[in-house]
Amino acid sequence: MFERIIQHGILVTVTVLIVCVLGVTAALNIPVQMIPDLDIRVISVRTIWPGATPQDVEKEILIEQEDYLRNLPSLSRIVSTARSGQAEIELEFPFGTDITEMLIRVNNALSQVQSYPENVDEPQIYANSFSSNAFMFYSITPLPGNPRQLDMDLMLDFIEDNVKLRMSSVPGISEVYVRGGVERQIQILVDPARLAQRELSYDDIRQTIRNRNRDRSGGEIVSGKRQYLLRTIGRFDNIDALSQLILKRSGDTVIRLEDVATVSLDHSEKRDATYFNAEPNIFLALRRESGANVIDIKRAMLEEVAAINREVLEPVGLTVTLFADDVHYVEDSVRNVWQNLILGSLLATAVMFLFLRSLKATAVGVIGIPICIIVAFLGLLVSGRTLNVISLAGIAFAIGMTLDNSIVVLESIELARRRGLHAFEAALEGVRQVWPAVLASTLTTVLVFLPVAFVDLEVGQLYSDIGIAISAAILASMLVAITVLPTAAARLQLAPRASLVKPEGDGNPSGRLRESTLRAVSWLLATSRRRLGCILITCVISLAILIGLTPPAEYLPEGEEPKVFASMNAPPGYNLASMQAIAADLDRYLLPFVGDDPARFHRGEAEAPAFAYFNMRVAPDQIRIIAEPVDPRDINELMDSITRKYKEYPGMRAFAARGSIITSNDGGTRSINLDIAGPDLGAIYDVALAAYRRAEAVFDNPRIQTNPSSLALAQPMVEIRPDWDRAAELGLTADVLGFTVSALTDGSYVDEFFLADD
Repeated sequence: MFERIIQHGILVTVTVLIVCVLGVTAALNIPVQMIPDLDIRVISVRTIWPGATPQDVEKEILIEQEDYLRNLPSLSRIVSTARSGQAEIELEFPFGTDITEMLIRVNNALSQVQSYPENVDEPQIYANSFSSNAFMFYSITPLPGNPRQLDMDLMLDFIEDNVKLRMSSVPGISEVYVRGGVERQIQILVDPARLAQRELSYDDIRQTIRNRNRDRSGGEIVSGKRQYLLRTIGRFDNIDALSQLILKRSGDTVIRLEDVATVSLDHSEKRDATYFNAEPNIFLALRRESGANVIDIKRAMLEEVAAINREVLEPVGLTVTLFADDVHYVEDSVRNVWQNLILGSLLATAVMFLFLRSLKATAVGVIGIPICIIVAFLGLLVSGRTLNVISLAGIAFAIGMTLDNSIVVLESIELARRRGLHAFEAALEGVRQVWPAVLASTLTTVLVFLPVAFVDLEVGQLYSDIGIAISAAILASMLVAITVLPTAAARLQLAPRASLVKPEGDGNPSGRLRESTLRAVSWLLATSRRRLGCILITCVISLAILIGLTPPAEYLPEGEEPKVFASMNAPPGYNLASMQAIAADLDRYLLPFVGDDPARFHRGEAEAPAFAYFNMRVAPDQIRIIAEPVDPRDINELMDSITRKYKEYPGMRAFAARGSIITSNDGGTRSINLDIAGPDLGAIYDVALAAYRRAEAVFDNPRIQTNPSSLALAQPMVEIRPDWDRAAELGLTADVLGFTVSALTDGSYVDEFFLADD
């Protein structure tokens, strides 16, 4: 077999070129991203019920949904959270679960819930994985000076209709998440006095609107040769028609809706607010599809955003700005690994030349490096992997290993040449003698790394790319060593003719080194005491290195990026206006540091490091800031300055963490989760608060986050307990009373209103 391979040098060359072309094509087409795609194991279900208390959310939504979701197969964990106006259920499944099938099962389970209260949105289902977190972040703000005096709260529908849709159409984008602004709403502001004067109730208005605001299909009629569809139109299509709705007719007197209320197109109640560098904005976060090339996505998105700015936003007085993205981290990381890969190849080549002392032999030996790298790319593409820092690290690790097989084969061929064999015979004899050892060594290495690719756990999914890259490169190095190298060696004079017969004596440095090494080994093996001493010394030194130089152990590396995620959690009972007042104070404190000179902080002239930007979200229970320092080295000081400012507000709890490419942005891989469970909710909160305070006392400057954000059950609540006997006398039901109370306070849902296409 080897004789035929060596004889057909052209065939070997063509085969290598074909493999290289395929590998280069694979390298150009393989998706590029920061880390490998991870299996999605968590499905979240979110249901919005505006204005509902947590108690009602639990009884009317969570309990109903849990009854059907808890029967899902392979479900390992279910966590339900009831908040004001919102229900969330998190479903966790084991590794290896077919998440597409589970999404279908979850949707089917939710469809079995018989009914929801009025004004409850349809449940939203999300499949979550930190490898698919948002990677590009945009901010939409008015043009400088806000020449059109735009209210950003009213721009949400415009952004979703004109910007979100165009961004979503960019290849590789799976979702555009929009935060900020409020939805448009038809508001009926009732005058209670005028309503009472006309002997009408809030429920009368509700029922009258619902009875009118309906379209009905009337079937079909046949007239002559034609068939017509019948449809009764009742839905309101403009505000004037709604205002003219007749509520009551008494004789010749007609009472219309406009007589007791004012109808207007406004926006729903504002429940949170977003700001970019203290300016109101609408925040957009982009998520990619699994396996998509983030670099290509960014290039396409930048072109699309430039067109959106020019064609859509600037004419109405808006602009969209990319203020943060993870793509440049990907580019920098990949570039860094490529540089290390090239440097490693050069060093390996230099070491090989140091021992072979022949440019031709070294060139033949290192020819396997680019071939093996190219084959590694081909292996990654065939196995459905991506080009990321993990897979590139595997290729870099494999460089030194790929030379081992080449050195063994070249040394065997060289020894055959020394025995006086012809070049062809030496190449054939050399590869025949060592190919079993090369095969055994290669398979041993492959069996060490390849099993990582079959581990279902998170670590296996992250580092399986290393196993695939190394295995492909090592297998390629074996094939190169037993085919390409002998074929080349049979046709090249690898070493000067004189060196083949030169004695290994004083005139040959390599011979002197070999003789010195052999004398030292012979001296160590001369007596049993020396042999035992050598073994003991080696073991002691190895153990000392193992104990003294082993780095601290952790589950996964940090993979940190210079970005801060800082949140301030408020006690129960705060409203949005109170939190916005605190946010305004934070703006006054933080804004002077945006774009500041980092040297001022280093000289002690500034209280906080220079900010590149800060994006703030304000909600009744929390203020969350995403910020980035101008100098990445100031990241820890930036976290400290924000949390220090947070703690100045009474009752607030602060938390800050660095961004991470490996895990979610809530503490990284070094965070420790403490789950507290039990039948008594009050006792659970007491234990959690005690654990929180104990951790603050024991650890030095700990960063502690809680879920839910508050550790108290002190949410103020006003309970209305009707006199049901009196209510029955007046003909009032629980539904009518509840609707009336809601309408008099926060406002209550009546029906849907279709305005144009909205």
